[in-house]
Amino acid sequence: MSTRLAATTRRVSRGLGLARSLVIYWRPGRQRGLQRLYADFVGPGELAFDIGAHLGDRTAAFQGLGARVVALEPQPSLFLWLKRLVGKRQGVTLLPFAAGAEPGEAELAVSEATPTVSTLAHEWRRGIGERNPGFRKVRWEGRLCVPVTTLDTLIAEHGLPRFCKIDVEGFEAEVLAGLTRPIAGISVEFVAGALDVADRCVVRLAELGDYRFNAIAGEGRRFEWATWRTPSAIRDWLAAGANGLASGDLYARHNDDEHDMERTSQ
Repeated sequence: MSTRLAATTRRVSRGLGLARSLVIYWRPGRQRGLQRLYADFVGPGELAFDIGAHLGDRTAAFQGLGARVVALEPQPSLFLWLKRLVGKRQGVTLLPFAAGAEPGEAELAVSEATPTVSTLAHEWRRGIGERNPGFRKVRWEGRLCVPVTTLDTLIAEHGLPRFCKIDVEGFEAEVLAGLTRPIAGISVEFVAGALDVADRCVVRLAELGDYRFNAIAGEGRRFEWATWRTPSAIRDWLAAGANGLASGDLYARHNDDEHDMERTSQ
């Protein structure tokens, strides 16, 4: 394939990937559902972090609830769209960074056709296609050197958030390694074939404070359990295969959380 043809193919693939993401994450009615989900985690005047903001649907939901938002997205093409979609909203701060265990720079593997799965987690990337059928056709064609900050640095600069969403394709545990104090509410993505990443997140959060956990399947809005679970119970659930879920998000509540919730653990 010629250099010109390869460049054209990448542009077309990138455009289709962006279009797919716009349809998925900005479809009508989605914001209402997200705001219902997050209303118990963050509210007017509070602060939220969106780590791996992509096209900003979560940022928009947090801001729509009256929160201030600090959103990170290291992919330049996505960051431009992020600015277009949410950059002019009051109280929203956008940063073209990744987050990790230490500040500096890192190599981001970029998937042009599926930009949501671009990642800093190179070992995760090399093995996930063999363990999860949903990733078998994913290709990471590009490489970018991106700036990396830490949650501790963000807290020092912007304040302690009430909620932090982390969706960084296998790099979630490294993001939490850059945090040394509890946050009231946190979510981290999990995917089949790499549940060890979620397990490491649970272990790290348990080191930081007294947390209870719940899960949401895929892009759903309903928690798996009426009762939030202990770290040991959620680790057992992950070790048993997470009910066969292909992906989802783990939610963690610190037990000093002032919002009302049922705290009885299993």
